[in-house]
Amino acid sequence: MKIDHYKKTDSLYVKLSGELDEHHSSYVRTALDELIDSGVIKRLYIDMSDLQFMDSTGVGVLIGRYKKLKPRGVPIFIQSPSPTVDRVLGLSGIYEIMIKAG
Repeated sequence: MKIDHYKKTDSLYVKLSGELDEHHSSYVRTALDELIDSGVIKRLYIDMSDLQFMDSTGVGVLIGRYKKLKPRGVPIFIQSPSPTVDRVLGLSGIYEIMIKAG
């Protein structure tokens, strides 16, 4: 699992590469929390174009970040999920609380 990121004005952009599953979820959760807490952000973009696999544990990681950011009024945008990841996200109902962008 690889996590790249950059900040542009008040938006945080994160790119996930690899597999977001039970084996990698703790690492991703910790890394995202550190990035989120490192400064004030108004939007979080998660690029999933290089995410090859995600299971329910990965969905849980996303929901946890949503719960953390919702009180701050920070929306999460899911960018370019692969068809497999998009299906998992769609079935989980994630798109009811996060915005699919691309």
